[in-house]
Amino acid sequence: MKKVAVIMGSDSDLPVVTKAIDALRKYGVGYEVHVYSAHRTPAEAGAFAENAAENGFGVIIAAAGKAAHLAGALAARTVLPVIGIPIKSSALDGLDALLSTVQMPSGMPVATVAIDGAENAGILAVQILAVSDDALRARLESARKENTAKILAKDAEISAKFQ
Repeated sequence: MKKVAVIMGSDSDLPVVTKAIDALRKYGVGYEVHVYSAHRTPAEAGAFAENAAENGFGVIIAAAGKAAHLAGALAARTVLPVIGIPIKSSALDGLDALLSTVQMPSGMPVATVAIDGAENAGILAVQILAVSDDALRARLESARKENTAKILAKDAEISAKFQ
């Protein structure tokens, strides 16, 4: 199975990014975690992206705040899917990071989750890998059924209180 690269622009992003790592662990997907900055370590970030496919990666998750060019910088150097996590880290409450991550030019897509939406980034990475992995897809389907059962149980509980 391919693994997922989890790249953050700063170690201060780790508390948010941990939710993506937890999602990958939940589904048994291998991963590596690195700190590379689009602005402070552009050569290292670019080299990582250029070699990601041959190093066994199938998806890259990129988390960054403020100018948040990391996801786009990585996407420019690979054809692997890149998922951007805009991090809330400035006076603009993450809106700057969201716009920097989502507003990519034609031909250079970056899938973007919500501000601080690391769990969804991890799950989306798993879904991408599950396209070619039946066992992984089955684990995702099972998790969806469990989530449905939890919500329906809560519905029954709440409905019973107000009847």
